[in-house]
Amino acid sequence: MTVETRRIVFTGRVQGVGFRATTASIAQNYEVAGYVRNLRDGNVELLATGESATLDDFIAEISRRMNRYIASCVQEIQHNGGESLPGFRIRYS
Repeated sequence: MTVETRRIVFTGRVQGVGFRATTASIAQNYEVAGYVRNLRDGNVELLATGESATLDDFIAEISRRMNRYIASCVQEIQHNGGESLPGFRIRYS
């Protein structure tokens, strides 16, 4: 099992459309930890840790459900050998 941490920045009309709440709701169905937050530049940042295939499915569901608001997303992957963030939450800073 490969545990990764992924940082993804979603661009488009992603603030003010329930993006963070939808992402947090989706996260409840996956074994992932991390956070989602609005950035000052109007984008949304997702930081998630989990098994590689689980993260693929989690991110695919976010993209499918929020597709009409997303213009693009940039993803960075780190292999972190099993470290995990506690739970999944919406961050407000």
